[in-house]
Amino acid sequence: MSTERIEELLEKPYWIIDILPEQVPADSAGQYFAVEEYFRRQPETKQKKINVILKLNCYEDVFLCEDEVMNPEPDRIDEIIRNDYCNFLVRDTLITSDPEDTYMTVFDPDEELLYLIREIAVSEGLYVWQPEE
Repeated sequence: MSTERIEELLEKPYWIIDILPEQVPADSAGQYFAVEEYFRRQPETKQKKINVILKLNCYEDVFLCEDEVMNPEPDRIDEIIRNDYCNFLVRDTLITSDPEDTYMTVFDPDEELLYLIREIAVSEGLYVWQPEE
């Protein structure tokens, strides 16, 4: 996958796979940043992200852009999501993950793939939503 193609996909509509059911308003009275920091430290948060990609890979080819490998070993998916920023290509959809975030971003999925991602996310106790513009 070329860097140019990744940059093109980063400009497309996107959805968030997250621990929260919707975007937290900027003027929220809650303590979003403290709660987010708490969840970032929990090993279960990263494990849920790993599980989403692994389960998705049962249905679809997953290309790990950093290694330029189609369908990397599950242990490699685990390692890279836990430790590094990474890009996965599924069909013509880009999924990004940063080990410092509690969410992943899905760029330009078709309806069928988005449905599958939602179903898998729900099985992990996660939500899929589109940010307000």
